[in-house]
Amino acid sequence: MRVFTTARTAFKALRRNPMRAMLTTLGIVIGVGAVIAMMEIGAGSSSSLKKTIASMGANVLVIRPGTASSGGISFGVGTTTTLTPQDCQAILRECPAIHNAAPIVRARTQVVYGNRNWVPNTMYGTTPAFLDVQDWSILAEGEPFSDRDVLNGNRVCLLGQTLVRELFEGESPVGKEIRIKNISFRVIGVLTPKGANMMGQDQDDVILAPWTTIKYRVTGSSLSTTNQSASTAATDTVNTLSNLYPADQISLYPERSSVQQADNPMPVRFANIESIMAAANNAGEISLAIEQMTALLRERHHLRADEPDDFSIRDMAELTKTLSTTTTLMTNLLLAVAMISLVVGGVGIMNIMLVSVTERTREIGLRMAVGARGRDILQQFLVEAVVLCLTGGAMGIVLGHGGSLLVQLLLKWPVETSPAAIATAVLVSAGVGIIFGFYPAWKASRFDPIEALRFE
Repeated sequence: MRVFTTARTAFKALRRNPMRAMLTTLGIVIGVGAVIAMMEIGAGSSSSLKKTIASMGANVLVIRPGTASSGGISFGVGTTTTLTPQDCQAILRECPAIHNAAPIVRARTQVVYGNRNWVPNTMYGTTPAFLDVQDWSILAEGEPFSDRDVLNGNRVCLLGQTLVRELFEGESPVGKEIRIKNISFRVIGVLTPKGANMMGQDQDDVILAPWTTIKYRVTGSSLSTTNQSASTAATDTVNTLSNLYPADQISLYPERSSVQQADNPMPVRFANIESIMAAANNAGEISLAIEQMTALLRERHHLRADEPDDFSIRDMAELTKTLSTTTTLMTNLLLAVAMISLVVGGVGIMNIMLVSVTERTREIGLRMAVGARGRDILQQFLVEAVVLCLTGGAMGIVLGHGGSLLVQLLLKWPVETSPAAIATAVLVSAGVGIIFGFYPAWKASRFDPIEALRFE
């Protein structure tokens, strides 16, 4: 009953001066509104920035085969054939920190269309999961190849914007045929433009195709003991114009022609790949993803505890550092703006409450003379301050959210509504009322009843 009575007394006091109460809350309204608008606009900008950095590969991990050596001479990373497509499937199946993964087979050769030709900077044989890993799921035109295309080794491909510009000169390439190593490929889609990466390399100068097609038809690698990136000359004999002279000896038994071998490669039980590109769920789980993949691959490759890894995992540490630094900077900036706005509103609350205490000195003295204790006076003025701040906070939330939507509508800036920010604004409003209203309430509770009654 005492709490209810105190609250009712506080509300009556506020209703006596509605204009002053409204002007008092105005500072909190503006402060909280500015904070909400800033946090929503900042959250949208931060999310947009994260997507941009993630598209550059901040959460991408690259698994490469180990290093071969002979006589104390190391031949470099990727010179052994230790990674298989089954390793990629196992990573997807057994590593919870991995969002998606795709096998990679590389090649570098000439692409021909009509009387024009181009050597792309990047030619990847992969699976449809590569588009998700590289944030390329949305195509500019056409459709991606499917897992069935990978299984059947179909001659289909996706082109980057640079190849479209250099080979087709404004035409739509979808449905047209290009030649890679005298092998015809049908273009089924065009990738969206990405521009240059952090190293200055053109990300649009790329061609994607099923890894089985690139491995067995373009590079001609069908043996499990060969490093597929080094066996790019196997299909040179497909062009019969290169055979200027017939063979000196005729085989006793008929053999498959080079064209037949290229069109129908012999299946092998062990097919190695050059690398695996995996995407972690987010940049914060990269370390966990590396631990999970390392344990899984060591188990699959039957490595003893004293044996070194026969693979290497590379992460984009620089991009991750950039992402973390940028996010922290934006968060600190928002906190600084919030603190300044709320301190200004809190000072306004304290100022008005001190004025109210001065004006109501005789009222306070009368209440204390008839039996009110100091804590009752303290509670009354604290309730008044908290009510003012909560009212201003509620109005500020509406104003800030409406302002952020208006910015999104007029300026097309990214905005992201945050329920956590709204809840924080309510709590902070109450906290400001308690902190900045405590001194005036404490001052009022310390009055001497006789001196207060004599106050003019």
